[in-house]
Amino acid sequence: MELALVAAVVLIALAFDYTNGFHDAANAIATSVSTRALTPRTALLLAAVMNLAGALISEGVASTIGSGIITPTANVHGMTVVLSGLVGAISWNLLTWWLGLPSSSSHALIGGLIGAGLAASMSVHWATILEKVVIPMILSPLIGFGLAYAVMIGLLWIFRKAHPGRANRGFRAGQSVSAAAMAFGHGLQDAQKTMGVIVLALVTAGLHTGSDVPLWVKVAAAGAIALGTYSGGWRIMRTLGRRVIKLDPARGIAADTTASAVLYVMAIGFHAPVSTTHTVSAAIMGVGATRRMSAVRWGVAGNILVAWVLTIPAAAIVAGLVYTFARLFLP
Repeated sequence: MELALVAAVVLIALAFDYTNGFHDAANAIATSVSTRALTPRTALLLAAVMNLAGALISEGVASTIGSGIITPTANVHGMTVVLSGLVGAISWNLLTWWLGLPSSSSHALIGGLIGAGLAASMSVHWATILEKVVIPMILSPLIGFGLAYAVMIGLLWIFRKAHPGRANRGFRAGQSVSAAAMAFGHGLQDAQKTMGVIVLALVTAGLHTGSDVPLWVKVAAAGAIALGTYSGGWRIMRTLGRRVIKLDPARGIAADTTASAVLYVMAIGFHAPVSTTHTVSAAIMGVGATRRMSAVRWGVAGNILVAWVLTIPAAAIVAGLVYTFARLFLP
């Protein structure tokens, strides 16, 4: 029974990773596609390759997810907690994907684990959640917005005398690099979250000790998110690339560069599982605000903000209900 649950958790975790890939593909490529710097399929292939590379680099975020959110008991109910958390996260991912809202897969996963853990009366590490999740969740979009605004102002000043056509061609070419950097940051952050869940399941089942990530887990999670990314996330891509602000190549490269820098610092420096969605959305708003504040479609931005606020509690409620229902069939 327990081994079957472990296998189910691993498979569902990889399914979550896949939904994370197609849900968050827009984060990496929305700007380059909307400015026509890259064709959609080329951009998706580039994003998938860089997702794979980023996923294999570090284990800091995986460690936070695997041991810093909840401490499930080493029995069948502990495995059910992990499984329920994944179902809650996947449910929210699919709903927001269908609605075209760029919500956070990261926070959906964290919310799912919290909800299932509370339903099972397990220890939830609130101090770690505050330090590694809540504070970075607030700071990363604020930093993304402010830094992107400053970077764009700097680019406008540096290239103020440049020929617009030549400057645009240069920025459009540079977007291939900035999109690759953004996709690398997505892999560095989001694939590791799935690795952490699988390690959590293995430790709960007594099949692994410590928080280090086995190579097969890295390869499986990296492959799943890369495959999901390549399958595309067209609904959310339209929201980020067109509906929030009409991007030009210069603003696209500024948004991608800023967002990827924030992701790298949070993952490698602080081991904080921040949202790529929050960060790049805020960066896009930041570069858009350099035109004029009214250039940003704040109504669309408000809908995105509502999804951000609801993500953790909504995923937690679904996961808690799934755990409660599953207990009816467990000894």
